[in-house]
Amino acid sequence: MAQSFFAKDGTAQGVAKQRYIESLAKSGQRVINDPYSKNFVIGSGLMRLMGHGLNAWLSKKIAPGFHEHIISRTRLIDDLVEESSINGFEQYVILGAGYDSRAHRLKLPDSLKIFEVDQKEVQDKKLSKLPIELSHKKNITYVSVNFTNQLLHEQLLLSGFDKKKKTIFTLEGVSQYVTKNALISTIEAIASLSEDARSIFFISYVNELLNKDPSACFGEGYVNASQKAELIKKLSAKAGEPWISFYSNQDMEKLLSTNSFLIKENLTFEDLNSSYFGSVGRDLPQDQIFKLEHFVIAESQDMQSEY
Repeated sequence: MAQSFFAKDGTAQGVAKQRYIESLAKSGQRVINDPYSKNFVIGSGLMRLMGHGLNAWLSKKIAPGFHEHIISRTRLIDDLVEESSINGFEQYVILGAGYDSRAHRLKLPDSLKIFEVDQKEVQDKKLSKLPIELSHKKNITYVSVNFTNQLLHEQLLLSGFDKKKKTIFTLEGVSQYVTKNALISTIEAIASLSEDARSIFFISYVNELLNKDPSACFGEGYVNASQKAELIKKLSAKAGEPWISFYSNQDMEKLLSTNSFLIKENLTFEDLNSSYFGSVGRDLPQDQIFKLEHFVIAESQDMQSEY
């Protein structure tokens, strides 16, 4: 694989910002809580003074539903990891970890071995921003991979990954930033690591309809859907991380099935709006719904009867 998951940290900062905004909401009104996200956000002090309401309003002015879309993806993975760890999964591999904080903020058993995979420069920056007692947790292994000349599966095995243990793999908000060949290589590596034990794989991808029929990627009545689609792509490119790869549902199903993974769920924010935001009195109307990114939970085919 010749391409890094995070050449820069603009995306990681942006996602951490959305987690921090959500964490500013009152305890009974928030969908997730990330007390560490503020460490990765420029201007977090001002944001805290502004509070959740004003920050969420500003996000809505730029792109209605974007904040809730990101938070629903976060919560879905949170639930998946917590549930899987309770049900006997012993390893958790976070690919392109960036500023992910699940190892610290979720209720996970100490026996769960966690591998955070990314470039060393990103990991060093992350560790410098975390409290010292968190960055040295014994069950976390930081796997530094130079994707130009190192293979993912080899580096994980050298870092103590056990192919005989049930494993959760997550690749969150990454596929649109890397070439299709890079993604294929990554999934092939995950398949190789899953040959001797069962695994669950979360991956998100941006629907190719965003380029062909943007209105199909938003809820009914979403104002200026085409312009918002272009704005989102332009902002990402401006941050140095342009969206370069898009997939149809059929593309992703074929890619995963070729590597012995069967899709269990293929969701968008529209599917999660009611259960996550409705439960705290904040569900969004159709004209604020994002459907451009899909959230896939797949499983190695020999484990279907047990999950």
